[in-house]
Amino acid sequence: MEPLIKTVDLRLKYPGGKQLFHDLTLSIHQGEKILILGPSGSGKSTLLQVLSGLIPQVVEIPMVAKELALPDSWGYVFQDPDSQFCMPFVDEELAFVLENLAVPREYMQGKIDDLLLQVGLHLHDTHKSIRELSGGMKQRLAIASILAMEPEVLFLDEPTAMLDPEGTEAVWDTIKKVGKEKTVIIVEHKIEHLRDFVGRVIVLDEKAEIIADGPTEVIFSECIPLLKKYGIWYPDVWQDYLKGRELKERQIVEEGPPIIVLKNFSGFRGKERKIKVQEAVITKGEWITIIGENGAGKSTLLESLMKLLKTEGKYELEGKGVKALPTDSITFVFQNPEFQFVTTSVFDEIAYTLRLKKVDEIEIKKRVEELMVRFRLSHVKDHHPYQLSMGQKRRLSVAAAVVHQPKILLLDEPTFGQDSKNTFSMLEWLEMIKSEGGTIVMVTHDLHIVEEFADKIWLLEDGELASILSNEAFQSNQRSRREHHAVGAL
Repeated sequence: MEPLIKTVDLRLKYPGGKQLFHDLTLSIHQGEKILILGPSGSGKSTLLQVLSGLIPQVVEIPMVAKELALPDSWGYVFQDPDSQFCMPFVDEELAFVLENLAVPREYMQGKIDDLLLQVGLHLHDTHKSIRELSGGMKQRLAIASILAMEPEVLFLDEPTAMLDPEGTEAVWDTIKKVGKEKTVIIVEHKIEHLRDFVGRVIVLDEKAEIIADGPTEVIFSECIPLLKKYGIWYPDVWQDYLKGRELKERQIVEEGPPIIVLKNFSGFRGKERKIKVQEAVITKGEWITIIGENGAGKSTLLESLMKLLKTEGKYELEGKGVKALPTDSITFVFQNPEFQFVTTSVFDEIAYTLRLKKVDEIEIKKRVEELMVRFRLSHVKDHHPYQLSMGQKRRLSVAAAVVHQPKILLLDEPTFGQDSKNTFSMLEWLEMIKSEGGTIVMVTHDLHIVEEFADKIWLLEDGELASILSNEAFQSNQRSRREHHAVGAL
């Protein structure tokens, strides 16, 4: 049987960037379920775009191949959901797809409601501005818009990266259901949800060359040393990391003058209150993780602490009331790293804040090079930030935010899009910052990070800080929940 998708001797080169795919040859047959793995920057997303035809038909990038066969009917979910929306409102985005499929107007609202239900996007009013949605809610909408097309081939580029654990499970259940008879090609780090779905795994190395290609169980049993070498996610990677990690007592943060105090604190988008904190205190040297369902207000809370939104109530930083943007002692890493890029090279991006502070160029060079090594960016130091992979962009955004050594780091999903090696390296570096007295406030959906690194956990529900838990109390709750589920499954 002829393959549905085929490339022979594929080569591609980004303008001003490195060459990818040195004579890459690959065949995919109808109905296959394939997972593409590789370290950050290995070309996984680029390969997905080539296999769909987005490159070079839509994104014009120099590319040659001796042979190229592409699917006729396909849908693509991007790593960044904002990049695929055409309309300003949720219902209009889905109606746009349905109109192109000639669905009669009288059936549209029912179809829209059904699609949103499939992906677990619950809205009181479907005529809601897309820009008001959280990152996770946008991902659900992007998936719904693709499901509306009923394509024969699904290309999925980390479609659940910003979803909470429950949302991730629900969305993958939906994709498995609708993709049963389809060809599905996936780039994803949360592989625990896919082991029973994908039948084939393709592994790329950092040079975008295929180093393994075979049945899922063979790759995840015989190729673990290879996956470890390149820092690629695999089942039980967290357990292996924790076994090899030096066992040490969690640092007890000494009670002292609080660094942040909130009381009757609220953040607003327009005139609408989006986040409320009755009372909370953060002590110097604490690591706080903020968790909650998509849309609970996690990113909004960080933006409020940075005074990027209108706020009300008591907000003290180092004993002083905060009235304007607190830039000297506190810094913020956005969920979308591109929001904060202001220069045209990786080196200049990290150096930017130091140059504003008139730091000596010799000192700047020293600090920037140290951070580029730490965050594995040295090989792309002259690249434009927009030329980087999503994982590299995330690391750059963190490096640029911390180069001036602020006292408080606000981090919105900093490990999103990272391979395992870079994830663990970043976490250990943040742990070092904390040991030196730095304070970390991190939004994350990864419960491994919460359990292993956080001192306290802030749980947000429906736009409010619902509870503050110690790490021990949180883990006790998690054990009780797992035991409850285990009993319920019997």
